Amino acid sequence: MTRMVTSDLNLTSDAARLLAYLRHDGPRTRGQLAELTGLARSTVSSRLDTLLDSGLVAHRRGTSSGGRPAGVLEFRPEARILLAVDLGATHGVVALTDLAGSVLALETADLDIADGPDVVLEWVVGAADRLLAQSGRPGSQLAGVGIGLPGPVEHSTGLPANPPIMPGWDGFDVPGRIRQRFDIPVLVDNDVNLLALGEHATVWRHADDLLFVKVATGIGAGIISGGKLQRGAQGSAGDLGHVRIPFSTRTPQHGEADADLEALASGPGIARSLSAAGLPMKTGRDVFEASRAGDVRVADAIRQAGRDLGEVLATCVNVLNPSVIVIGGSVARAGEHLVAGVREVVYSQSTPLATRHLTITESRAGESGGVIGAATMLIQHLLDLAD
Repeated sequence: MTRMVTSDLNLTSDAARLLAYLRHDGPRTRGQLAELTGLARSTVSSRLDTLLDSGLVAHRRGTSSGGRPAGVLEFRPEARILLAVDLGATHGVVALTDLAGSVLALETADLDIADGPDVVLEWVVGAADRLLAQSGRPGSQLAGVGIGLPGPVEHSTGLPANPPIMPGWDGFDVPGRIRQRFDIPVLVDNDVNLLALGEHATVWRHADDLLFVKVATGIGAGIISGGKLQRGAQGSAGDLGHVRIPFSTRTPQHGEADADLEALASGPGIARSLSAAGLPMKTGRDVFEASRAGDVRVADAIRQAGRDLGEVLATCVNVLNPSVIVIGGSVARAGEHLVAGVREVVYSQSTPLATRHLTITESRAGESGGVIGAATMLIQHLLDLAD
């Protein structure tokens, strides 16, 4: 396969500082930028010339308060495009975004992640080619690719690491496969981390401490602390699915044996409990459809799953002290029952100080949350100052 498309974004730290002010604070004059950054005017002029040449920044005539209006410089998010990919156990979303994370075009499909990387990534590349062709934007404007996978990922390399629902993906060189088509930066992360970034960027921008929990085929969390995504030492932070849930007065149907949270509160876990109670179900989709149909027994089972999840999140609240917990995924979309069960336990089990201003709510980013998160990851990598 022909290699093509090479990213040209390689910002110096001074240029990234100037661009950050224009991105976050709006248009500024050269003098204002020199004052804000403390850089010499000659340095500001040189770095701005580089940004102007790249197309990331443009001149715009400022407003006048009498006399000749001062020219200002502004960020141009449309100067480049990004390819953002959200892969779940049974779905795929591919989008083109600008450098502000706004979705320009999007394609979705039902797929099975268990079909393996060759099949799934071939669809990703094909969808990307179709979106580029429809957009009329040349491939040379593509600056990076971000991908979310429904399993553990070593973020530094982009390699999946023993993903339980992804046969054939362990150690597969996902970035290398994508770079066979697009020779640009390719970043890969766990899908829940990207959902956390997407929710933070679109709904909770001013919440520095946020926990996003996805409840679907599996259960995982994305942790934003101090305004930054926390991946942990090896990138496995937020793996809630294998936390053991002990028998308690709130979990009587589990019997006396402990069980993994994922076995109890995931879509398939709820389906198994309902089947054991005489309601034949196999998948989380079956649970979702029965809940939408108004089956009270299903609603009760989902609320119980929320209580089970709350047992784990109560500890997370005490340890991390988030201001917002966002519950997403297919099970959460089945109605308010899951979130109600979480609230019931967390507000009663966590410390009063930790829950004083805590909001527990359903995801509001929608279908595009994962791809917005993938774009946000890329934007931070390409444009933000290094820590």
